[in-house]
Amino acid sequence: MIGEIHFKVCGLKRAEDARLAAELGADFLGFILYPKSPRHLSLGDYSELASLLPRGPKRVAVMVEPSLDDLDWAAEAGFDFFQIHARHELPFGAVNAWSAQVGPERLWLAPKLPPGAPFPEAWGELAETFLVDTFHAEGFGGSGRTGDWGGFASRARAHPDKRWILAGGLSPENIREAVASSGARFVDVNSGVESAPAEKSPEKLRALAAALGAL
Repeated sequence: MIGEIHFKVCGLKRAEDARLAAELGADFLGFILYPKSPRHLSLGDYSELASLLPRGPKRVAVMVEPSLDDLDWAAEAGFDFFQIHARHELPFGAVNAWSAQVGPERLWLAPKLPPGAPFPEAWGELAETFLVDTFHAEGFGGSGRTGDWGGFASRARAHPDKRWILAGGLSPENIREAVASSGARFVDVNSGVESAPAEKSPEKLRALAAALGAL
């Protein structure tokens, strides 16, 4: 946490990046278990990395519509939270099964919402945390493009009992505007602090921390 802003550094694959993120105040470290992501980390690779990770920040498994077996394996690997991206029209029962598996307090839901699509209100009872990422038709987050900051603010105001995380194209250059426009108190950064996919830039991470500290 820097000032009043919690933040997560996502798409990590290198221990040195995780350690620097922790030193700079990151509350959460994210590891993408989705095979189609350029930042994909297998559970086997994560197990090898885990002992090298810093203590302090909580660890988040980032998954896309996982099977219950895959979710169980991630839980056994020691993750603290489970960020699940899913189509917004997914049947309620599938989402409810994830919630029952890990508990609403450990589940972060990230519905894939096309422009104009309503937020799946029924999901509200299934998780305490919701992540809003920029929509792109080809995938689930990770586009590197900024999203609808005003829409994020509206959702957060409508549901103040939930924790809302802003993601999508956040960088040292735009983080102050993003926070001011969205009202976010929890941000998720990934490609905006990279020198290459899954390679975090120390300079960009430090610049992000400095920008957050100036808020």
